[in-house]
Amino acid sequence: MRRLVAGLIIVLAFAGSTGAESGKLRKPRLDLRATPRMAFSPVNVFLTAELVGGDELEEYYCPALEWNWGDGAKSVQESDCPPFQPGNEFVRRFSAEHGYRRAGEYEITITLRRANKSVAAASARVAVRPGVGDGSAAY
Repeated sequence: MRRLVAGLIIVLAFAGSTGAESGKLRKPRLDLRATPRMAFSPVNVFLTAELVGGDELEEYYCPALEWNWGDGAKSVQESDCPPFQPGNEFVRRFSAEHGYRRAGEYEITITLRRANKSVAAASARVAVRPGVGDGSAAY
């Protein structure tokens, strides 16, 4: 009986280990949410991108953010961060706002870059319907 209990403890300890404990680090996933997802023009859309799960890997520390708004406009956000040190605080949530003046279906993409290398990307769709003063409205 004693041998069975010891074997069970080893199995439970192994099953409860995480990727970081076993030496295998996991990459986080990038999610992007747009609010509102459907609206009438003109509208300002608020975007929230979040690194979900995974370990805090150096390649995700202090990334440059490249936004492609789907309407021909692009923007880049860069931060001035201290050099990476183990234990540095990671930012996992990023936000931006963009205005759409014309009706259309827009695919918004965010790309996280570190040293000119893409480390993660995500996209979200926004539907903008013709509103008051929208020159693209057909009557």
